[in-house]
Amino acid sequence: MNLWVTLSASLVVLLSVASLPLLSNYYFLNWRPWSSEVVADLVVTNGTIYTSDASLPFADSMAVGNGRILRVGEFSSVQDLAGYGTKVLNLEGKIVVPGFIDSHVHLIFGGLQMARVELRGVSTKDEFVEKVKAAVTYMKPGSWILGGGWNNDRWGGELPMASWIDEITAENPVWLSRIDGHMGLANSIALKIAGVTNTTRDPKGGAIMRKTNGDKYTASLHAEPTGLLIDSAMKLVLASIPAVSVDERREALNRASSLALMRGVTTVVDMGRYFPGAAIESSWEDFSDVYRWADQTGKMMIRVCLYFPMATWSRLLDLREKMGRKLSQWIYLGGVKAFADGSLGSNSALFHEAYLDEPNNFGLQVTDIGSLFNMTASSDKSGLQVAIHAIGDRANDEILDMYKSVISANEKKDRRFRIEHAQHLASGAAARFGELGIAASVQPDHLLDDADSAIKKLGLDRAQKGSYLFQSLLASNALLAFGSDWPVADINPLNSIKTAMKRIPPGWENAWISSECMKLTDALNAYTISAARACFLENDVGSLSPGKLADFVVLSTDSWNEFMAEGSASVAATYVGGRQAYP
Repeated sequence: MNLWVTLSASLVVLLSVASLPLLSNYYFLNWRPWSSEVVADLVVTNGTIYTSDASLPFADSMAVGNGRILRVGEFSSVQDLAGYGTKVLNLEGKIVVPGFIDSHVHLIFGGLQMARVELRGVSTKDEFVEKVKAAVTYMKPGSWILGGGWNNDRWGGELPMASWIDEITAENPVWLSRIDGHMGLANSIALKIAGVTNTTRDPKGGAIMRKTNGDKYTASLHAEPTGLLIDSAMKLVLASIPAVSVDERREALNRASSLALMRGVTTVVDMGRYFPGAAIESSWEDFSDVYRWADQTGKMMIRVCLYFPMATWSRLLDLREKMGRKLSQWIYLGGVKAFADGSLGSNSALFHEAYLDEPNNFGLQVTDIGSLFNMTASSDKSGLQVAIHAIGDRANDEILDMYKSVISANEKKDRRFRIEHAQHLASGAAARFGELGIAASVQPDHLLDDADSAIKKLGLDRAQKGSYLFQSLLASNALLAFGSDWPVADINPLNSIKTAMKRIPPGWENAWISSECMKLTDALNAYTISAARACFLENDVGSLSPGKLADFVVLSTDSWNEFMAEGSASVAATYVGGRQAYP
């Protein structure tokens, strides 16, 4: 008894963080308490831990064992789990949050883009041309020059043309996708290889941009193509680009995962290399050649929830029936995805009213609504989650109507239909998300790029009333999940959280639609527990709760009040399964 009292007293002294010698904020315990059979691998203490768990939002300590959270609370409640070899992380007051879940990325495509011509941030025509010219220097004649990320709104709105780069790419075909992935520029050699000429007709759900007098852009037939292809028309060139090798795609996964960890992202919802005009087989090839390979060889670094083209729903159903939804601690089979419309930047998002800068253009319906209904009903009846891309207000209304019809036709169940982006909503649409139980998978950082262009394309009144209605969606009890759409926007949850809180676009002094600004905890939840619920992963990730995987992020700041007021912080360290994965 006296011995135990002595040991107990020693524990209190030993675990008093202020009195412990530290080595890079870690130390090891060389004892084992007699009161517990479970011994933690890691004890995290002396900080502010935001759990995203409503039953215990804040704690100062957490115990981790075998990759999962054992206990969260005050230090006194976890200290008995420490034992021989337990590693203790002294946070020194810093903030910890759950590992971020990016609800919408194109992971391997983003990894590939990291090694291609990077046009993100380019702000002049000359800079655009110089970037391409520099890439030509390293390419063999005949090799394809690939890249993207350009945003014509950054240099005043003028759309690029093949003639900008034809002279400097005389021996190389070129394909450069716009930042939103719904438009791309091909040079004349690429158009020739693809067989795109004056007489090529627009495919359904897409458009070939053509010249008229004065090089004004139009979609009329028989005029010379400018080199720009929109939505499903992109397949005309994409089909001619040589397939990316397996090794390149595996390297892309590694690059992308490393970047994600650096930004505190521990789980992603991957929508695949699937865009309008892209081959539907790409997502399946990446699943078998890259993800399964990485999982089986121990090379997975972050967790992925995979979505596949809706046209292949029966194939996904067969796979899930054979292997289940959870293939491993790293790979989950999510559901199916389809497109209702295009994007605002490409003037192909579908609206009830015409674009201000194109009075005869209401946008594009990328997939026939009847076809969407049939595939959605079949997928849903088979137990697959459905996610549909919709940006314009008409596209969102049509998908909400379609979802309502499917819900009425099929049995009542927990289906969690998703709408990806939900950027522009008509009056009353935000409330319908909550009424129908629809998850809104939105990307805050898109508003930084869209604020000025939305006003130009839609007019001030339309843009102000219906754009990026995050707070309205939350107030309607919609399940709000945050993501980046990387590589369309940067994968940076902390920046996105600040954007959702402040809503101040570049060059602006005040918030764009200040009534839609969110508070910090709601924004954090949208990147954690709500994001997990939106893809049925809440039993494993999304909050720092006992039993869940120990994925968490240590932030640079030690002031919750400053973080709450400004939303400013950076990632100091990222842990996956209780192990430090970054830096």
